[in-house]
Amino acid sequence: MNQLVLLTGMSGAGRSTAFKMMEDLGFYCVDNLPVPLLKSFVDLVQEEPEHNVAVGIDVRSGENLSKLQDILDELKREGKQITILFMDADDSVLVKRYKETRRNHPLSGKERIQAGIEMERREIAFLKHRADYIIDTTHLLTRELKEELTRIFMEHQDYKSMNIMVMSFGFKYGIPEDADLVFDVRFLPNPYYDIELRPFTGNDAEIRDFVMKYDESREFLDKLDDMLAFLIPNYIKEGKNSLVIAIGCTGGKHRSVTLANEIYSRLLEHDETFGLKIEHRDIDKDRKIGK
Repeated sequence: MNQLVLLTGMSGAGRSTAFKMMEDLGFYCVDNLPVPLLKSFVDLVQEEPEHNVAVGIDVRSGENLSKLQDILDELKREGKQITILFMDADDSVLVKRYKETRRNHPLSGKERIQAGIEMERREIAFLKHRADYIIDTTHLLTRELKEELTRIFMEHQDYKSMNIMVMSFGFKYGIPEDADLVFDVRFLPNPYYDIELRPFTGNDAEIRDFVMKYDESREFLDKLDDMLAFLIPNYIKEGKNSLVIAIGCTGGKHRSVTLANEIYSRLLEHDETFGLKIEHRDIDKDRKIGK
């Protein structure tokens, strides 16, 4: 039986890129289909079972978008299967992408881009609620998006709807704007004051051994691990699809890097329901040029 995918989501979250990737995966793609034609289109597609089809519907449909929920309900009652893929990203990232491309949001008019984004979220909230898959592209590379689409629609593997980013940072460079959970590890002894250790980073064994020799470091990790074991399943239950865990020290080079690596390793051991990445934002910022 063919696959029929409704590709929707936030403007600027990567729908166009996803459409191109779906075409590469062998899907016949129809973007911006008028909502009143969806039911007839589904009937037509099911008469050609050898083709996988992706159809795009979003806020460009205007007032007709409000009719989509009833049409989806009717299709469900008739036993016609349509998979909903919802593309999303943090508001701050969407604003940044629009500014970089110098385009206006389709709903912003003469208002700020943020106003258009907020309006769009309200109008398509029902689609996110009904979605079978939600892909958050806030921290996703193009290559990683294609891998996710391949896993879902070609390899039929279990999809990890929660993506977790563990990030180290330096407080002197500012707290990451997109951080959901921030932990300050400046209470630990600082290897920066050891002249021999200063050139190394938390990725080096010398710094790791220094940081982890303290009982406070191990106890902090145990408590944080326990907290995350409680929080992550509840975030997933409530529909949250991305989580940024930020661990900060003064410069973002020693203590925070070590502890970010440690918590990443612990999460990796039971990585069954979420995707996982790590980033050391400020690890190279205070290195001398030419050295």
